[in-house]
Amino acid sequence: MDPAVLVQGLRSTFRTGKTRPFEWRKQQLRAMIKMVRANEKALCDAVFKDLGKPPFETIIAELNGVCNVAGEMIQNLPKWMKPQTTAGNVLVFPSTNEIYAEPLGVCLVIAPWNYPALLALEPMIGALAAGNTVLLKPSEISAHTSALLSELIPKYLDTEAVKVFEGGVPETTAVLAQKFDHIFYTGGTAVGKIIMAAAAKHLTPVVLELGGKSPAYVDSVGDYMTVARRMLGGKLLNAGQTCTAPDYVLVQEANADKLIEALKKVVDEFYVGNPEKSADFARIISARQWQRLVDQLDTPQNKKCIVYGGERNEATKYIAPTFLKNVPEDSKLMQEEIFGPILPIQIVRDMHHATEYILERPKPLSLYVFTDKKDVAEHFIHNTSSGSICVNDTVVQVSVAGLPFGGVGDSGMGAYHGKYTFETFSHKKAVCRKVLAFDADIRYPPYTPKKQSITRTLMRGDYWGVLLAVLGLRKVCD
Repeated sequence: MDPAVLVQGLRSTFRTGKTRPFEWRKQQLRAMIKMVRANEKALCDAVFKDLGKPPFETIIAELNGVCNVAGEMIQNLPKWMKPQTTAGNVLVFPSTNEIYAEPLGVCLVIAPWNYPALLALEPMIGALAAGNTVLLKPSEISAHTSALLSELIPKYLDTEAVKVFEGGVPETTAVLAQKFDHIFYTGGTAVGKIIMAAAAKHLTPVVLELGGKSPAYVDSVGDYMTVARRMLGGKLLNAGQTCTAPDYVLVQEANADKLIEALKKVVDEFYVGNPEKSADFARIISARQWQRLVDQLDTPQNKKCIVYGGERNEATKYIAPTFLKNVPEDSKLMQEEIFGPILPIQIVRDMHHATEYILERPKPLSLYVFTDKKDVAEHFIHNTSSGSICVNDTVVQVSVAGLPFGGVGDSGMGAYHGKYTFETFSHKKAVCRKVLAFDADIRYPPYTPKKQSITRTLMRGDYWGVLLAVLGLRKVCD
């Protein structure tokens, strides 16, 4: 269907006001939960066909998250929708002043391929909870999940308020030519710039959930096995195709080999000695992405740095968990987001050197610090900039609904999760109410000396001075 027709239909629906009442919003969120629960197996199967992702990962990292977010929205919506009262001032006395959470209108959600269910449905939940209409554009790369969502969503959600538009680059380009009231994009930085440029033509606000190279600093610690488990628990989730996965490690030379040995043991522990035969290790999404990663591994300069892994299988798009030590800084592995099960380990002198290393590069989406020392953690919290910091673990911070999730600088703009999602898809409208029964003429011309004196003292909160000005006992210059 013509995207212009879809958008116009969604705008017409929004203008009827049907999406504004709490009951409608609650109905959509309940329908979302029902859709996910009733089709859990089908969704797991679709994601597996796209990514080879273990069903357990899909349930834990995607589907449970969708249901939990929708449930939290239902529970909190009455409070979030309620106008918030704020104080006035003497110029508007007497008055009541409130902040209304107003729906934005027609919202476009462009989803990525790496978590094709979660990152399509969670932003939609926020948009619907805020009372908007939604056009979803799932990724064509995760084709099976895209097709399934296109089939399921019209069966469960309001078809006048929610549309799904499938397709590749030409279709997305046609969609972006339309005027939206908000665009929510999750994906890479290069496409993020295209999205922002398209939005600028209509002055459409955007949230860009991008990625980047998220570093992990490993301090001298007593338990490298726990560090390795938590590091690889985030890094190897979805075969490294996670925007918040640690992209590279910074560690002192004295501790590097201890860490590497622990990482090797953890791979054997996780996948019983053979990740390729394990049902718990995902595959690379496409032949193109697989080849990109293989090409980076196979450069002469990077081959010499491999200390573990490197095996691959083109037929199944498998790449083994691979660790490299001291990768050249001009290598693509250190210049671009890796987005795969490849982990460079770079040597730094100390935490100050690590801080300089991080600050010389674009601001990351996440930063990880492994340390037993509080002052080391505090150093990175206060002396670096990133979308989030997690101390002594990886990726898990995104599961906390009370924490905003989003990037800064090159890693994105805007944030969501929990109440932040509702606020992202809402406009905070200022409402000031006054009565006609009381009107002070001091605000109107002519601006006599007496009016000026009274007004100035009122602005200062000097009520004794106001009395003097009314009595004519204070000059304008006072």
